[in-house]
Amino acid sequence: MNARKREEQGMQERKAPVALVTGASRGIGRGIAVSLAADGYSVAICYAGNRSAALETEKACRERAPGGEGTQADFAVFQIDVSSESDRVRLLSEVKNAFGAIDLLVNNAGMAPRMRADVVEASEQSFEELMRVNLQGPYFLTQAVVSEWLRSGEKSVIPSGHKVVFISSISADTVSVNRGEYCVSKAGLAMAAQVWAARLAPEGIQVFDVRPGITATDMTSGVKEKYDRLISEGLVPQMRWGEPEDTGRVVAALARGDLGFSTGAVIYTDGGLHIPRL
Repeated sequence: MNARKREEQGMQERKAPVALVTGASRGIGRGIAVSLAADGYSVAICYAGNRSAALETEKACRERAPGGEGTQADFAVFQIDVSSESDRVRLLSEVKNAFGAIDLLVNNAGMAPRMRADVVEASEQSFEELMRVNLQGPYFLTQAVVSEWLRSGEKSVIPSGHKVVFISSISADTVSVNRGEYCVSKAGLAMAAQVWAARLAPEGIQVFDVRPGITATDMTSGVKEKYDRLISEGLVPQMRWGEPEDTGRVVAALARGDLGFSTGAVIYTDGGLHIPRL
């Protein structure tokens, strides 16, 4: 769909709800975007640097959208460095111009340390970078989106109302000493989800914290052999890797309002890895 047609659509009554998914070019973000597309959502597919991968996600969304080319939903890619305030401002302007509004925000973008290092040796620069991308970025993107919802008073086309989903990690409460900064950033993100859930509940806006475990993505490709062994030895009770679609289906259920009285809920998509066991 070209820009003019998108603008005309934005001026008409919206029929498809709009989801903004950060980090949607690959991995878990793609799984979320495609699952939402299958449920009839328009999706703003956000990426940091890999535009070709984002376009692959767009193609996958179009293929999964109900009704094929005749669907009311639409899809577009948007570049953003989520840690940059100016990029966040620009993104929201571009998404609003393209789709008219945002009904669902999925804070999925994140990064692992560029180099895994023992906490004794890890650099302050790595710590700062992960805090900006994994915590500060989604925290203030949420602030910007929510502020617009509250200011405009616009009702969501989702019957159960606007929603925010934070994709944190099993690492929010499970320690890895060779990527301590990642664990700390995800623990902070988990608390951010609780803060926003408490603040927005009176406004009729639900907030959730979804925590993937060991998932087959680019981020884990370098440690595949290690986790293959650990999973085969029983680390994950369900005895398999997680897939991006495992998390995508959970987010789609939250978006539908299936957990309508559960704001602030923490939902693990980790095959039981979080269960304390002897």
